[in-house]
Amino acid sequence: MSRRKIVLFSMILGTLLLGVTIGTMIDHAVNADKSTPTLIKTPSAPSPTNLSEHFSTIAKKVENAVVNISTETIIKQEENPRQRRSRDPFEEFFERFMPPEGRQRSRKNRSLGSGFIVDKKGYIITNNHVINKADKITVKLASGEEFIAKVIGTDQNTDLAVLKIKTKTKLVTLEMGNSDWMNPGNWVLAIGSPFGLEQTLTAGIISATGRSGVTSSPWQRFLQTDAAINSGNSGGPLVNMSGEVIGVNTAIITPTGGNLGIGFALPSNTATNVYNQLVEHGKVKRGAIGIRMQANVKPQALKALGSADGKGVLIQKLSPPNGPAAKAGLKQGDIIVEVDGQKITEMSDMHIILATITPGTSIKIRYIRNGKVGITNLVVGDRDVVVKDPNATPKPNEGETDSIQLGITAQKLTSRQLRELDLTDEDGGVYVSKIETDSIAQEAGLKRDDVIIEINKKRIGNTRDLKDIVSELESGMDIIFLVKRWEEETREAINLYLATTIP
Repeated sequence: MSRRKIVLFSMILGTLLLGVTIGTMIDHAVNADKSTPTLIKTPSAPSPTNLSEHFSTIAKKVENAVVNISTETIIKQEENPRQRRSRDPFEEFFERFMPPEGRQRSRKNRSLGSGFIVDKKGYIITNNHVINKADKITVKLASGEEFIAKVIGTDQNTDLAVLKIKTKTKLVTLEMGNSDWMNPGNWVLAIGSPFGLEQTLTAGIISATGRSGVTSSPWQRFLQTDAAINSGNSGGPLVNMSGEVIGVNTAIITPTGGNLGIGFALPSNTATNVYNQLVEHGKVKRGAIGIRMQANVKPQALKALGSADGKGVLIQKLSPPNGPAAKAGLKQGDIIVEVDGQKITEMSDMHIILATITPGTSIKIRYIRNGKVGITNLVVGDRDVVVKDPNATPKPNEGETDSIQLGITAQKLTSRQLRELDLTDEDGGVYVSKIETDSIAQEAGLKRDDVIIEINKKRIGNTRDLKDIVSELESGMDIIFLVKRWEEETREAINLYLATTIP
């Protein structure tokens, strides 16, 4: 009996131990599951359909505010008697009483561009080069309606213009976005009329921001994009994925004339500032502090003068000597490293900052002198007043029509010269009759009898164009000439690109 009890007790004890063991194993297994991290799922790729639909949505939002701009410019040209074609009998009759040399014919030069409406009252933003010197400007809406536009104001430094049309039509407008928020990789859409093909939409990304040196103007820094931009896109909008304008399509880099995926748009923040001033004042007022900045300063030189990182703007000269900088205590040799908390690393930084500061505004300048940091407050002057110093001594021949600061004497081309160089009045150009020794022109390689066709990719039609373009140049800029030169050996006229840096 007791043997049975012992066996029974042993069986019960064994069963209990087995249960405890199994329970422990189960508990460990549960705890192990609880501590296992959640597996990360591979995200699905964006749907091409969704992206396509979003582009379509933006296009519908934007397209009705984008306009086609066409211009007409009347060009008067002197008739060459040696190139007469068959004439109407009446023309031959009148030639007996009016010598051909004194007669002029006129023709119309037409061009196309784009723009976009920003105000329901009919205000439109476009590029200045789209409407420059036009005698007639026609704006065509997406609906097909056409209107004659009035120029409200232009700014050559940023290549912007504001137009206005009168219409009872309810206009669709675009909103200006904040271009400072754009970063490389952001999607953008460009819309305009390339080659006259209205409402053409292209997509791409922001390739870079803050691009300078694209044009000769120090007041321009661009958003670079690979969205296709071609001839006729100029003045059209570059928009973000909210349909806001973040840039005005302005330029491309191309050796062929077609799109290579390198386009440039003026940032919307710059465009907004220029637009507001043109609408309010009819012109753009820019600040100046009265200094001449030294170009191409090596970092080693700046470090030697006290700039730890080799960056900043070196004051080469106080100009005028009684200007805002002089009154604020700045001196030749000082290195400006900060303006109102904004870092200054190069000359273009100063230009961009001063372009946005209203004359009369007090700013704080941080500078380095003899290795020591200094801070001064300065009242910004009006560039039109400060740069044109009334006390400055005029240079010899300054202001004369044919005397150019590049060190050349330029003249209008004669009919014979046009013919010999295979040029037309439309091609334009100016004849170089004299080059001064040690001048910018001589340094670039220009010679007497050259014909200047372009400077920094801007067409030179006459001596007035030459003076206008030269007036925009500043110390430190690169300057590129396109000239036509007669080669005696080959008996032909050839095109040459010549370049130098303005000292």
